[in-house]
Amino acid sequence: MNPEQIMLVQASFEVVLPTADTAAALFYRNLFELDPSLRPLFRSDMQEQGRKLMTMLRFVVKGLNRLDTLVPQVQALGRRHAGYRVLDAHHDTVGAALLATLRQGLGDAFTPEVAAAWAAAYTLLAETMKAATILEEIPV
Repeated sequence: MNPEQIMLVQASFEVVLPTADTAAALFYRNLFELDPSLRPLFRSDMQEQGRKLMTMLRFVVKGLNRLDTLVPQVQALGRRHAGYRVLDAHHDTVGAALLATLRQGLGDAFTPEVAAAWAAAYTLLAETMKAATILEEIPV
């Protein structure tokens, strides 16, 4: 990601934060509409799950300026998600749900540049998570 993309992600996320609970609920609605088979993976209270989602997004968005700190945390997240039976294909669905949620929440502020910046950020996140699970599977 380039500095402009990081700035766009961080600035647009600040717009989302005041409506974090609503954004999280919208995200999960979008996710389950895109792939209803994912619903059983979420056994806990969905409001609590939404808070966890927004906390992680806040951490990731703020950490885009400090990849040396962010990457190990995202790798650990990827390993945890593998334990929850998250498949590589699920990452694509999550990315689509995230972008749809941002599009709905930001409205006209979700410009093509903002969309591209979020896509780049999510790709970085998803690829880092996937790579962490692959590294775990490689025998030493």
